[in-house]
Amino acid sequence: MRLATEADITAIGRLIEHSVRVLQAGDYSPVQLEGALGTVFGVDTQLIADRTYYVIENQSGISLKELVACGGWSKRRTLFGSDHARERSDSLLDPSVEPAKIRAFFVHPNWARKGLGTRVLAASEEAAQGAGFSQFELGATLTGERMYSRRGYRELERVIAPLPNGATLPIIRMGKAARPAE
Repeated sequence: MRLATEADITAIGRLIEHSVRVLQAGDYSPVQLEGALGTVFGVDTQLIADRTYYVIENQSGISLKELVACGGWSKRRTLFGSDHARERSDSLLDPSVEPAKIRAFFVHPNWARKGLGTRVLAASEEAAQGAGFSQFELGATLTGERMYSRRGYRELERVIAPLPNGATLPIIRMGKAARPAE
């Protein structure tokens, strides 16, 4: 696992699209997935610029590297969405009273349920806590809700994200408190 760089943007985009089309197909319709790709599901380059976004590579030989997981956290107000999302706010959060945003987790279907998402989540929470945040918040997909619930997140509300193709996408806003510092 390492911090993502600008050189990873294209590979992250491919990983997101493949992950969404395979892993989320059981929870969302094809119309919802198509409408969400590129807006709700897509690369948020602000996370990369802020150095709060991680990738995990599978190194299949000396020259072939494949991204198999990505995700991170944000010190900004945007809860979910790519660079092209309709509702974005890049203003900074106040860590003394506002939760860090856990953002944009995607895993390659061949690597799903092997603990990679949990590993990136733990690194994200640790880094956000190190930056002074004592709470976390995220916008979970129906697919991701199960993982986040097992990691201590609780539903705060259900929201409906409008999509450019006229469809809508249900998202679960979830939160949890950070573990006390040892």
